[in-house]
Amino acid sequence: MSAHGVRHTTDLLRRGELSALEHTTAVLAAAREHDTLDAYVAVAGEEALRAATRADALIRERGADAWRTWPLLGVTVSVKDLLQTRDLPTVRGSLLPNDRPRQDAPAVARLRAAGAVVVGKTATSEYGWSACTLSRVAPPVRNPHDPRLTAGGSSGGAAAAVAAGLCDAALGTDGAGSIRIPAAFCGVVGYKPTLGRIPYVPNSADRLAHQGPLARTVADAALLAHVMAGPHPADPDSALGSLDAPRADRGLRIGWIDYDTTTDEVRHVAAHARLALAGQGHLVEDVEVRCERLYPALVDLLAASEAAGARPEDDQWADPGRLEVIRHGRTLGAADVIRAEEVRQNLRATLRTVMDHYDVLAMATVPVEPFAYDAIAPPWAADPRDLRWLAWAPAAYPFNMTGQPALSLPAGLTRAGLPVGVQLVGPVGGDDLILSLAGRLESDLGTPAPPPARTLQPASAR
Repeated sequence: MSAHGVRHTTDLLRRGELSALEHTTAVLAAAREHDTLDAYVAVAGEEALRAATRADALIRERGADAWRTWPLLGVTVSVKDLLQTRDLPTVRGSLLPNDRPRQDAPAVARLRAAGAVVVGKTATSEYGWSACTLSRVAPPVRNPHDPRLTAGGSSGGAAAAVAAGLCDAALGTDGAGSIRIPAAFCGVVGYKPTLGRIPYVPNSADRLAHQGPLARTVADAALLAHVMAGPHPADPDSALGSLDAPRADRGLRIGWIDYDTTTDEVRHVAAHARLALAGQGHLVEDVEVRCERLYPALVDLLAASEAAGARPEDDQWADPGRLEVIRHGRTLGAADVIRAEEVRQNLRATLRTVMDHYDVLAMATVPVEPFAYDAIAPPWAADPRDLRWLAWAPAAYPFNMTGQPALSLPAGLTRAGLPVGVQLVGPVGGDDLILSLAGRLESDLGTPAPPPARTLQPASAR
């Protein structure tokens, strides 16, 4: 038996057609024995079974009322290996030692407090540096729709696990597209909330990283995000609250962005979403957003942050691609970082003006189809020495720089059977608007069927 999503599992548990222990046991067995995609780097044990047993006891005691207090009761979730967990090792995709305390990150603790069962840690690139899932500690994560191709990253393990039914939902991180890119490549929903809506501890000085859910449906993602959201004293950004006034979710003005590098296949599939939005009565117009030196500024911000946390004596243990980024960061001075911050501020001002005119922006999440499973990028950007390792995803990283909410949902399949995602972006604080619109768009586009089962052997047997 595989996992089929949060609401589906909850319905089975409510009706007594499944116990939490049966469900958790089956998911753990599937993750250990049938993870042909190498999505997991660690699978839970007795702690998960004890949590499932407690869930069954609450269901017997409270019945359907149990979910009022514990909205994720009995649901299986995975956690990206960048985030600390008390009962599972966190290696952060790296050979370098992890000296952080072995305790739950706030978002993980909130999932558990809502009744979720943590079933394992999913693969990431080292410290999440790239938008693929390559590391020196685990095999590359493969795409559930075609194992010759990448699942994306750096939350590639999370997206692959959800798509393949190896958990009901997943917790990922997104510093430059790391939730939305793999969600688009794997055909699931990936949601990056407004910066700080879900606390990120320990937070990063570059203020690019967000936490958010990956799930089979928009409703599942919204439920997980609601559980994890709220201020935390260790994340100053989590106390800022919404900076945007509520907007009506009907008759919206939507700006559609089409990037020059978008392939014909991706453009054709994404057009279904554009037509569906127009069919709902929204005004959809082409819009172009320009900001000079945006990608170089992103590179400098990321590289400065990576270099600040890297010791030269540890270079031999670092991922070779990430090491190129670190080396670039060591060449930067304070003036370079300030200039990059000026570009970020210009982008924020530009998009604030755009969002005064449009309620929502929409576009293909990723302009290209998935590339080879063992590459960090399409061929033209795959040499880390060129520092173009994220340049192929221009719809992703700008909204990390601005902190705006962005959600990717499946728009359909290419002729080769590969998923294409469409991204909805709202104003800062406009998360409820994005979730509402995404839910209606999903109703029109349909929830995609799970990818076909593959006969590829797990890495342990290859």
